[in-house]
Parts: sequence; structure tokens; C-alpha cells
Amino acid sequence: MAWIRTIDPSEARGALADSYAAAVARAGRVYQIVRLMSLSPRVLDASMGLYLAIMHGPGALSRRERELLAVVTSRANACHY
Repeated sequence: MAWIRTIDPSEARGALADSYAAAVARAGRVYQIVRLMSLSPRVLDASMGLYLAIMHGPGALSRRERELLAVVTSRANACHY
């Protein structure tokens, strides 16, 4: 199994602390998938921006349909996220 160094929320400072606070506001906690990008807050923010644009932006699919596609894709990839 791979090991990736991450920064715990209690140790986050500056931009990363702001990103973690946004994650808590969005989801109630800082999930591991967010922590995986903790060494590069700029990448984390870009990734979250893309996610939010895809899941919440205008489009032909409803939010429910988008979430369903995300679940099916994760299941097909054996990914619990």
C-alpha cells in the first residue's frame, strides 16, 4: 500500500488552513481525499474548484444525476470515495 505524507488539520496553517476550513464548511470534516493534496494547497483549491464546477455548475444533468454518476464511477473503480 502506498504511503503519502499529509498535513493534519490541527497542523494546517495559512492557505491550507483556509482550504481545510472550507472543506469542513462543505462536508463537516476534512476527508482523506482532501488531505492527499495538503502538501500543495494551490492544487487542492484547483481540484476543489473543478469538483464544485462539475457538481454544482449549470448543465443538462441534475445534481442527483451527477451524484449518481459519481457513485457508479467510484464503484466501478473499487474506490470508496
